[in-house]
Amino acid sequence: MTEISPIAQNVINFVNQTQKSIFLTGKAGTGKTTLLNHIVGSTHKNTVVVAPTGIAALNAKGVTIHSLFQLPFAGFIPEEIEPKHFSESVRFETKLSLTRHFRMSTVKRNVIQEVQLLIIDEVSMLRPDVLDAMDYMLQRVRRNSKSFGGVQVLFIGDLMQLPPVIKNEDWAVLKKYYSGKFFFHAHAILKDPPIYVELDKIFRQQDPVFIDILNNLRNNQITQEDQIKLNENLIPEFVAPPDGGFITLTTHNHKADEINKKALEELEGKALKYFAEITGEFSERIYPLEEKLELKIGAQVMFVKNDLSMEKNYFNGKMGYISSISENEIQVRFPQENKTIEVEKYEWKNIRYSVNEHTKEIEEETLGTFVHYPIKLAWAITVHKSQGLTFDKAILDVSQVFVPGQLYVALSRLRTLEGMVLTEPIRLNGIQSSYDVIQYANNKADEEQIAESLAQEKLVYVKDYVVQSFNWANFEQLVRNHVVAYQDELDKTSKAKEIEWAKAYLAKQMELSALALKFTQQLNFAFQTQIFDFSYIKQRVDAAVMYFLPLLKEHHMTLLLRIQLVKRSKRSKTYFEELMEIDSYLTSLILQIFKVERFVDCIFMQIEITKENLITESQKSYKRGMLDSSLAKFTEESEELIKELDDVSYYEVPKPKKKLNQKPTTEETFELWQKKMTIEEIAKSRVLSVGTIYTHFSKLVELKRIEISEIMSPDRIMEIATAFEGFDPNTPLGEIKAVLDESITWEELRVFKASLVAKSFIN
Repeated sequence: MTEISPIAQNVINFVNQTQKSIFLTGKAGTGKTTLLNHIVGSTHKNTVVVAPTGIAALNAKGVTIHSLFQLPFAGFIPEEIEPKHFSESVRFETKLSLTRHFRMSTVKRNVIQEVQLLIIDEVSMLRPDVLDAMDYMLQRVRRNSKSFGGVQVLFIGDLMQLPPVIKNEDWAVLKKYYSGKFFFHAHAILKDPPIYVELDKIFRQQDPVFIDILNNLRNNQITQEDQIKLNENLIPEFVAPPDGGFITLTTHNHKADEINKKALEELEGKALKYFAEITGEFSERIYPLEEKLELKIGAQVMFVKNDLSMEKNYFNGKMGYISSISENEIQVRFPQENKTIEVEKYEWKNIRYSVNEHTKEIEEETLGTFVHYPIKLAWAITVHKSQGLTFDKAILDVSQVFVPGQLYVALSRLRTLEGMVLTEPIRLNGIQSSYDVIQYANNKADEEQIAESLAQEKLVYVKDYVVQSFNWANFEQLVRNHVVAYQDELDKTSKAKEIEWAKAYLAKQMELSALALKFTQQLNFAFQTQIFDFSYIKQRVDAAVMYFLPLLKEHHMTLLLRIQLVKRSKRSKTYFEELMEIDSYLTSLILQIFKVERFVDCIFMQIEITKENLITESQKSYKRGMLDSSLAKFTEESEELIKELDDVSYYEVPKPKKKLNQKPTTEETFELWQKKMTIEEIAKSRVLSVGTIYTHFSKLVELKRIEISEIMSPDRIMEIATAFEGFDPNTPLGEIKAVLDESITWEELRVFKASLVAKSFIN
């Protein structure tokens, strides 16, 4: 974020320095999404982003609630009773039945165990029963009875926008358990309410009259004067002028589709069709655009993503006109700027979360990609799909508004009243904002309440973070369960032969846990006073880390050596898996000791608690180093024993998962190129088309990261340069391609033109 407001900074502080859950809201255009992205990129906490729908999750670069939490598509009754199925379409899960859905993969279970911050975007659409199902699932899987299993939750959304969808037959049952349909009616929220923080600086609108009208509409305080002012923009038979930049906002999909289809058909010229490149797992339900894009010259289009390049030529919602199209090139003209740009394809990723076994950080893993031009026909769009967009000019067809919030969403897309045209007068009957939402807004914290809560929650968080870092009771219980399980397997498996080792390991852990317990008692005493001496706490933590870390590493080495032995047996699958679970937990425990030392340093030196300041290279390399050391030590000390064991391993210690590269897609291609891979090899490695990789190379050549001579031979460069002679430098490539030898490919033309830009031959 270029500028962080005091309110936004408070939200960041709550996230990084407390465990308190937050409801972050704000009127349309106040920067909620921008703040979300900043938090995800900077927080030191293991973070997962979810949203109620697939499209919302894709836009937030997260996953859906139902996919992460393995929730069935049914209502949830928050009681310990048998499930109820009234019909094929009316089904309800309960606490008893929901537990059956908690059988999940190790990857997903690890993510849920390690998550510290859960961000729920577009929370206006979140049903209360779904939130309670999430709460119950987190408590059970994490074995933690606190709200959401001890996970901090950041709820983000504008409740005045689109509400949750609950069918009448579902609500007939759910209303017995919930007083309303919004997320804040959930039992989990009533039990432990989040602090309500509202961003109040509006970036989209600057006109105070328009802002007042929107505020009145939000709060059901619209006046007759407001209605008259809005209806001054009524032009029933309005016809948008060519290049006028107007888009029609309507209430139903079929209306928007009809307007776009008719407008495209009325344009002269041949239509070209462009298809998305889809790889891996990418469900049709979450396509960010239609798979097929049909265009003609003159078509009005809208960009659906922000330009991530340095040029910032477009933003999400910017309008333009197709000025040139060919098989491999689309150019868009912005008349008001007298500017034309070539549209580059954009890559959307369908991700899942996983836990890096070495660092215990949650990482993203790409399951599939959707590559397409980030534009769509834009003579019309539905109000629902316009959420998050900004328009300078719009025709509002909202006579059939059917849910509260729809009219507010439509009006708040516009920057000014002057850019609005109404096809019918606005009638406010039946389109009021929800009374429940307006009442809930009374919970909004003022500056004094925010400051007071932040100060209190900081103290709680610091104490819990430091003390819990040395609370190893759960780990001791895990080892104890492992030992107890031997009793049922004596003389049956290879695991039974290891009971003496397991008992000795438990005894050592009990000794360490007892010492750590004494230390936590000292810490609790030190934290008792209202104004405690943090220099003393730092001194004690530093001493504890210096004392415990070598002992824990030695304890870990003992475990890893046992794993090296057991993994070489063909008859020890269950035993091996139990040891690996202990290893995973102990790794987390040791990494937390590293972190708590840095955490205390940050507080003592008044340094911001961020990912960079909390997570060091020694933490990231710890597990890999221990694995290497244990293998070397085992090989050195146990050569004779290895010979006596089975030759074939039943399991191998998992190799470190390659960390997902968060760099731009072009940068990923460049790094592979530096490794001397060919263009075809890069395409295969990245599961992308050769054409897409050439698009990346065009950008790299333009930025002078790569010379054109690295890609083409001197003779080929000369041949294409000769072909370009006689053409205006800004001539669309489609026109140049049409008169050239067919042997010159689109990819070569793009790269050559990029080289001209790099040499400043083209402005």
